[in-house]
Amino acid sequence: MTIAPPLANPLRAGTRIARTPQPCALVIFGGTGDLAARKIVPALYNLALQRLLPAAFAVVGAARADLTPEQFRDSLHADLVTFSRTKPINEDVWRAFAGNVHYVSTKDAEGYETLRHTLADLDVRSGTNGNRLFYLATPPSAYGPIVDMIKAHRLAENVSARVVVEKPFGHDLSSASALSEKLQGVFTEDEIFRIDHYLGKETVQNILVLRFANGIFEPIWNRQYVDHVQITVAESLGIEERGAYYEQAGALRDIVQNHLLQLVALVGMEPPVSFDAKAVRDEKLKVLRAIRPITEEDADSNVIRGQYGPGFIEGASVRGYGQEDAVSPASTTETFLAIRAYIDNWRWEGTPFYLRTGKRLPKRTTEIAIQFRAAPHQVFSPEAAEGMEPNALVLRIQPDEGISLKFGAKVPVQGIRIRSVNMDFVYGASFMVDAPDAYETLIVDALRGDATLFTRQDEVEQQWRLVDPIARAWALEPRDLPVYPAGTWGPIEADLLIARDGRAWRKP
Repeated sequence: MTIAPPLANPLRAGTRIARTPQPCALVIFGGTGDLAARKIVPALYNLALQRLLPAAFAVVGAARADLTPEQFRDSLHADLVTFSRTKPINEDVWRAFAGNVHYVSTKDAEGYETLRHTLADLDVRSGTNGNRLFYLATPPSAYGPIVDMIKAHRLAENVSARVVVEKPFGHDLSSASALSEKLQGVFTEDEIFRIDHYLGKETVQNILVLRFANGIFEPIWNRQYVDHVQITVAESLGIEERGAYYEQAGALRDIVQNHLLQLVALVGMEPPVSFDAKAVRDEKLKVLRAIRPITEEDADSNVIRGQYGPGFIEGASVRGYGQEDAVSPASTTETFLAIRAYIDNWRWEGTPFYLRTGKRLPKRTTEIAIQFRAAPHQVFSPEAAEGMEPNALVLRIQPDEGISLKFGAKVPVQGIRIRSVNMDFVYGASFMVDAPDAYETLIVDALRGDATLFTRQDEVEQQWRLVDPIARAWALEPRDLPVYPAGTWGPIEADLLIARDGRAWRKP
């Protein structure tokens, strides 16, 4: 068998190129699980539909269940009917895709030996040629044992192998470092792809395009012109069936440590020398290192947490967090967080970043609002400018992806009256195509070996360095959490946090 060399850098002149990956076998550990059903397999099918998968490509589901390959394929087809973003299913595309789908039960060491032989056979019979991508779509507790078995059965030896790891990347800095050490016992850091699905969203990537492809924004993207930044990650849903997980994570570890801090890094970073993995991630890391630490002593003055109580979402009555399944009625786990943060560098010194996230808020929305300073001299009378709000550039990440610029305009009446209006860019209306799902973008990038939109070990560890002191402060001084009714924008204490600075939260 001829072993393919490691994948070449898919970047040309610092630009990510939409190119078909090299031949590859994708092994999905946890292939019968919820993540594979809802996200991974629908993403693979849609990539096949767009002809973005290589001709020599195979998928191997690996899980503890005793299934035949035919049963596994039937299960995947049923999942596609429910979860694919493109419907109805193109049965011709599905049949061609399913012909390259295999299944191996890995409930014991014998199963891993079968997997080794299966992959070796695919290298020859399907032409995957020694290129392998292992996807850990399992609970985090299974990561270590799976990596140990990959090593013990030499699944990544003498081949070109990479691994995709789902968040959470540890529970704190110590466990995150231990996970990286475990992975690096088999893979190099360049072969480890830590996936944060937020980074695959079109509008998140558009942050970089908006800033660095246009000459009108970057000159004013700094403390001299920006009054403050607000980043909101709001969900109307509760914890659903994740009570046991959420009791261990809370909003701090579930959203702040990864999604929110990654958004801060993208908004705050300096222009990279090129749009490649190293340059982009180097600049993000600089921002994360420049974020002023929130120590145990000042956590109370910069962090507000809360927990949702009973209330109403879209007119329907919902129960409080303490009444959710697998949750203690006396739980002090936070479902809402508001944070005031500062980036101590030349660009952002003194400019506050207000971050908030929560469950059971009035609507599902993620947005970044850049609020600019007022004009230095107001030539219009207070009466004329009564309806004018501060200029703001708002990047809507979900669900209505787009960008809005708020500015003052004259009302068409006699005399001068000013009112704030919005200039809107909406993805769907502008391009008349559906944006790819984040998992489609990230999976095809992992197949190509392009790590630009994945998080590096030093990024992950720096994020933990920022949130660990907050968690320690809460552990040292347990206290009752403010309760906010479901369907509201969080506890009143969050409003007071920003009001003390003479500002107010936006209503998305």
